Amino acid sequence: WMEPGANTTYVRYDLRRGAAPLTLSVKAVVNHRDHHGSTHAGDWRLKIEAVPGGLCVGADLYLLGAGAAVTTASEWYRGYWLSQETYRGLDGLDDNLYAGQFEVVLSPGDSWTLVASTESDPERDGRGAYARRQAYEARLLAQSGLEDAPAQVRHLVLAADQFVVRRAVGDDPDGRSIIAGYHWFADWGRDTMISLPGLTLATGRVELAAEILRTYVVYVDRGMLPNRFPDGGDPPGPGEYNTVDATLWYFEAIRAYHAATGDDGLLRELYPTLREIIRWHVLGTRYGIGVDPADGLLRSGEAGVQLTWMDAKVSDWVVTPRTGKAVEVNALWYNALRVMADFARLLDEPADRYEALADDARAGFGRFWNDALGYCCDVIDGPAGDDASLRPNQLLAVSLRHSPLTRAQQRAVVDVCARHLLTSHGLRSLAPGDPAYVGYYGGDQRQRDGAYHQGTVWAWLIGPFVRAHLRVYGDRALARSYLAPLLDHLSGGCVGSIGEIFDGEPPFAPRGAIAQAWSVAEVLHAWRVCAAPR
Repeated sequence: WMEPGANTTYVRYDLRRGAAPLTLSVKAVVNHRDHHGSTHAGDWRLKIEAVPGGLCVGADLYLLGAGAAVTTASEWYRGYWLSQETYRGLDGLDDNLYAGQFEVVLSPGDSWTLVASTESDPERDGRGAYARRQAYEARLLAQSGLEDAPAQVRHLVLAADQFVVRRAVGDDPDGRSIIAGYHWFADWGRDTMISLPGLTLATGRVELAAEILRTYVVYVDRGMLPNRFPDGGDPPGPGEYNTVDATLWYFEAIRAYHAATGDDGLLRELYPTLREIIRWHVLGTRYGIGVDPADGLLRSGEAGVQLTWMDAKVSDWVVTPRTGKAVEVNALWYNALRVMADFARLLDEPADRYEALADDARAGFGRFWNDALGYCCDVIDGPAGDDASLRPNQLLAVSLRHSPLTRAQQRAVVDVCARHLLTSHGLRSLAPGDPAYVGYYGGDQRQRDGAYHQGTVWAWLIGPFVRAHLRVYGDRALARSYLAPLLDHLSGGCVGSIGEIFDGEPPFAPRGAIAQAWSVAEVLHAWRVCAAPR
């Protein structure tokens, strides 16, 4: 387990029973690299020295174990086979350095704890640290109000906490953000705003939601939230604002927060920035993002840039550019305008401008509807015309608070997505039968990214599907039943969490990041939404 708020991990060994004492020997085998890389013997040299109660490896890794005899070493162990790297077409062999050994005698009933930390003097009492961890988790569950929920849902409350991190903002070290996934994602604007309702509001942690919303408002630039933050913790540069939808999700996150809290103070604090965001989108901002006055819809896209959540890119190849007017972007745009009008009225600000823009967007949204197919085009007015590929993006036009579709159209969208895209672990990103469909995710980077949004199943999409299903059918129990397979997945991939993606074909093997924020968040969010009204 890890210490909350610290970069410290504990591993405790208990001797539960035995006829005599035993000697426990633990070898410390270490590596020192970025999670995308691999190490080969001799790549680096780390100083290894004995410190009281353990070892110091390099400048900042402490391995400590009270009461153990410690022996230092420096020997390369070569040829560790990395199965997932091999599957992903990466370097499949890694070398690790044997740094030392801990040896301790345990009698029956004894325990011994190994502490790994970047702090020079972490808490070394294993039982005390574990008791703190248990108390922390108990507080999370009590705060969530889900103590009586099924065990799998309670596990998700704990999993949700793992994604919330500190992000320093200027002189304030206590800003908050959300890590998109483990092991290789940093914090992303889009993922953060999609995840916020499930990770914070559904778990009763409204103060965290407010801190995240305040953190991100600092980084709004030319009416846009950053797509991602650099791995090293630096503020985003100009090139990190390549997203058309993260900023629109910000409106929905604020709406969800205000609905849960009634906090007019935070709304008033953020409102001037929201007003500027709308102004920039009407005037036009980066990457061709701007309102088309002819139909009130939001267009976006430039050659070589990926702006929507379907953002795979290999070298110069943008796999799904979706240049033009994307369906979910305009569902978000319409929703943001209606939300903004609601905010304006609440704060006694002029709302007519936002209502007029929303009316235009709703009228224009009718252009997405393909009557012959019975569902929405995915993109209209693209370089090659309209794209009628059957994708799950149109679900947002049903699941968001404000929908631009008629009731009949909403039901048709849910039904067609259920027939062709729904799987046990989320929704396919493209319908089988489409010439571009890829049912299995694997191979080198080009193969994987070529499949990423071309049929691969995304767990987070189960949230919009469940909310859309509930909206058109009104059956809470039935809508919630679609979450069951993903709850079962808690013991089938990364234990206690939900992964990023799955193959589009049976047996829907988990792929990608082993624990993904919006996957966990959307299951929690949908679970809450489907709860019987009090």
